[in-house]
Amino acid sequence: MAENQENVKNEEFDWEAFETKGFGEGYSKAKREELAKMYDNVATDLDEQEVVKGIVVAINDRDVVLNIGYKSDGLVPTNEFRDMPDLKVGDEVEVYVEEREDKNGELVLSRRKAKIVGAWDKIQSALDNDEIIEGLVKRRTKGGLIVDVHGVEAFLPGSQIDVKPIRDFDVFVGKKMEVKVVKINYSNDNVVVSHKVLIEKDLEKQKAEILNNLEKGQVLEGVIKNMTNFGVFIDLGGVDGLLHITDISWGRINHPEEVLKLDEKVKVVVLDFDEGKKRISLGMKQLTSHPWDSLAEGLDVGSKVKGKIVNVADYGAFLEIAPGVEGLIHVSEMSWSQHLRNPQDFINVGDELEAVVLTLDKEERKMSLGIKQLTEDPWNKKEVLTKYAVGTEHKGVVRNMTNFGLFIELEEGIDGLVHVSDLSWTKKIKHPSEFVKVGEELNVVVLELDVENRRLALGHKQLEENPWDTFETVFTVGSKHKCTVLSKNEKGAILELPYGIEGFAATKHLKKADDSMAEVGESLEFQVLEFSKDDKRIVLSHLHTHSKVEEAAPKKKATGGGKKKSTPKPQASSSTLGDLDALSALKSQMEDDAKGGAKKKAAPKKAEEKKEDEDKKED
Repeated sequence: MAENQENVKNEEFDWEAFETKGFGEGYSKAKREELAKMYDNVATDLDEQEVVKGIVVAINDRDVVLNIGYKSDGLVPTNEFRDMPDLKVGDEVEVYVEEREDKNGELVLSRRKAKIVGAWDKIQSALDNDEIIEGLVKRRTKGGLIVDVHGVEAFLPGSQIDVKPIRDFDVFVGKKMEVKVVKINYSNDNVVVSHKVLIEKDLEKQKAEILNNLEKGQVLEGVIKNMTNFGVFIDLGGVDGLLHITDISWGRINHPEEVLKLDEKVKVVVLDFDEGKKRISLGMKQLTSHPWDSLAEGLDVGSKVKGKIVNVADYGAFLEIAPGVEGLIHVSEMSWSQHLRNPQDFINVGDELEAVVLTLDKEERKMSLGIKQLTEDPWNKKEVLTKYAVGTEHKGVVRNMTNFGLFIELEEGIDGLVHVSDLSWTKKIKHPSEFVKVGEELNVVVLELDVENRRLALGHKQLEENPWDTFETVFTVGSKHKCTVLSKNEKGAILELPYGIEGFAATKHLKKADDSMAEVGESLEFQVLEFSKDDKRIVLSHLHTHSKVEEAAPKKKATGGGKKKSTPKPQASSSTLGDLDALSALKSQMEDDAKGGAKKKAAPKKAEEKKEDEDKKED
């Protein structure tokens, strides 16, 4: 049965048509023309690395099938169409031809790369035609923002975000922003955009209108955009003005941040402006009346005021008694002391003080104040005459020195002068610094008091008795003493005598017995040639200590025949530095001699007469 059916089918098949030779000979003429036309529309010559348009022919979970008019369709991953959630069959999209045939002979397409190539073309077109494009701020980076422009990451510098400084970049992240392309660097795939240029164009018209209508004294409202130590810059709506720190408040401020804040809206008045340079000077304190105009009517010279120290200088300090009202306390008005010191030694910024008004000029808005006037002038005190009477002893601090003396402060406001000649009885002091230093304490005695002229003469050496009264009995003319050569010059040498006093010896009197000269540091015996208590002068000679012996020898040989030597005359007593009791002993001896009178003077004469008689008998 089955075999019969198969035979029938084979008999019905057109074997002649099947065995006809030649490709396409089975198509009719119309069919062949239709097929040829379709084949002509197929792109046989397709360039790689170019952007073409394709039609979606199928969509599945992994790929989108696109027909680009090539001999085969291409596949593009579905994830490259995330930005097109409504994609459907028949839609036209742009794709990038990566390869016409890969190793599997398939067409390789990419929509991501097509977007990038298209984006660069659009970016370049925007730069060439000065077009505005829209971008999405993706994130912040160092110095600015990253903006997505047509799929390309562009850099937006912080200085190009706005005309005013931006302190928080994070507020722009995730927001769309219109920008202009200002620079393209293809080698680094770098694009720089700006949003500021869009604002500046709008502000140019506003600036022109503001400057044309600007007048001195005009009150405007602005926003603080920048702050420095010398003032603040205020945005007046496209035009910046400077509000100097001195025009912020009538009071004294060290920095604008003490009274103002960034982004704060403030009212200001136009003080001056320069149309050419577009500089505008603003003021804020001028909107209120000057505090000098609202001073209390009872304020006058002699009034006591309270305030706070706002500034300290070398010459004085400024006391603010009200915001914008200051008075100068000169350093000379801070203390009754006549020795001016640095105000910073006892006054600091921020101190609250009370002072007395010394001068007041409301027209010039100047005031001088004093602190010392709050206490009594020490020279006007009743006890001055008794406390500093002549002969009273005190201890004071050396405040100042001059060539002729030094000034000692006994108490605040009471100073006295110690002349250089009143420092020491024995030492010759050329300058007070040789005796005492500034800041040291010194005991003194009052020599003279003049309350009317505020003068006080003091002395230091007067605390001790004048030793020259005693030296007059010790260093008598002809007496010999051991001295040390302290220094030499062309005229002679300065000698140190016992008890710490100094004497002088001429150069010719420094000659020693061996004809050499006494040198510095040598200790030799010297004879007193001259003594002056009033001039405190002692002249000595070493030559006289040995030249008399040489002169006496030949004279004795001529008169005495050499048989008997004459008895030498008694020499004056000598003292050394070690004889601590010599001064008192010699003084007592001189007093006893004064009482003995002529009796002691006659004794030597009798002895001389007796010697002469003995010499005559021997002859």
